[in-house]
This record gives sequence, structure tokens and C-alpha cells, in this order.
Amino acid sequence: MKKVIDCFKEENPLIQKRLREVSVEEGMAIATELFQILNKRGDGIGLAANQVGIDAQVAVVNVREPLVLINPKIISKEVEIPYYEGCLSYPGKGVNTKRYRDVVISTEQSEADWYFSGAEEDSEGKSVWDKGQMKQNAEMRTLESVCVQHEIDHLNGIRCLDRGLDLTFKREKPKIGRNEPCHCGSGKKYKRCCL
Repeated sequence: MKKVIDCFKEENPLIQKRLREVSVEEGMAIATELFQILNKRGDGIGLAANQVGIDAQVAVVNVREPLVLINPKIISKEVEIPYYEGCLSYPGKGVNTKRYRDVVISTEQSEADWYFSGAEEDSEGKSVWDKGQMKQNAEMRTLESVCVQHEIDHLNGIRCLDRGLDLTFKREKPKIGRNEPCHCGSGKKYKRCCL
């Protein structure tokens, strides 16, 4: 059985390459192997073929239910959200990204498009007990939506590290004119005090 290639330790020439499209039959066979690898590891929720060295547009996702993505394409995406995600190919390295809460995708094995959304459900008619479950359900659906986007990126040679956001906050120093009072509190003009 193949294993997930740790890109920090080994070369993976497929990790940043757009993968080839496959037939549904070939895709399902590869998906079966991907699910076996994912289940054996027990520490992931999605896996793309290139992460184990297979050149095929196939990925699996297992957040709320097992999903197979064969030659998937994102048709639409809405409601941009920040998300912190990790990757089995880069263990221990998380990254802040921008993803979409709602996505519609097409896959080779399904005539209908698939809709993923982390939007909270309408709470009318629900008990207080159900509201906590609805929030948890929305979080799981958002996770599933992000995971689908993450795996489709893999199939197109895009890593989550490529989508990383720089969240470093840079504080600009105030510009002080030379004849303004010094910020140190001495009462002297800036040009004669702390320059």
C-alpha cells in the first residue's frame, strides 16, 4: 500500500503539478486505495492522489460522509472566509488561508452538481438544545467545504501553503515634524531632544 509522501523529507514531483484526468472506473479504484490509506493513518479528513504519488485527478474527503471526487471542478464559490488549515503532505505546518463557505462543484461520476455550504441553518421552530447542534453542524459543513476546496487545489497542483496569508501586523511609527513637541514628554522640540 502506498503512503502519504512527507514533502519536508522526500521529493514529490506531483505535488505542484496539475494531474491527468481519469475515467470513472480508474478513479473509483484509486479512490478505494486513498480511503484505505486515510483510514489506516487515522489522522486526516481528505487525501488527493498526488499526495501518495499517483498522477490522477482523484481525491477523497471524509468529514460528514465519505465523498469521492473524480476530475472535480469548482463551478461557483461564494462568501469568502478566513480558515486555518493543515496538510498531510506538510505535517505540523498549518497556514491561514482564504477559502469560501459555499462552493458548487462538478465531478465526473455524477451528472448533478454538488453544493457544499457552511451557512447556519434557519433556527425557527428549533429548541434551545438544537441550536448548539446547528452551530456544530454548520462548523462541520464549513470544514467539509474547505476540505473539498483543499483537495481540488491538490489536483491542480496548488498547495495550501501557496494560499497562505501574511497576517503579520505592522505598526507604522507616527511621523513627527521637527518642530513638534517630543513624544518623550520633555516638552522640548523634537529636533533638539530625541533625534
